[in-house]
Amino acid sequence: MEDILAEASAVQAIIGHSIAGRQTRGASQRLADVFNPATGEVAARVALGTAQDVADAVAAAKAAFPAWADTPPLRRARILFKFKELLDQHHDDLAALITREHG
Repeated sequence: MEDILAEASAVQAIIGHSIAGRQTRGASQRLADVFNPATGEVAARVALGTAQDVADAVAAAKAAFPAWADTPPLRRARILFKFKELLDQHHDDLAALITREHG
């Protein structure tokens, strides 16, 4: 478990936004500290979004919606089952990350 926490520290040094399938720090470039509640240490930094970042995310979601709406129910179910499979496969890592973030 310590390996995943050390890896998370390196990987999550700066947490940005995911908009239209791309990672971005956002328009403002402002960051805020994320603290480990158990130690009080800074665990990561998170990008602070702007109104433009929100507008970009909403526009991306609106643009993606027609394709998702046209996706047949069986394909949607397969996608969601794959998501569940990935959650199950990585539940220990996810639990460690959430614990590190929330205590």
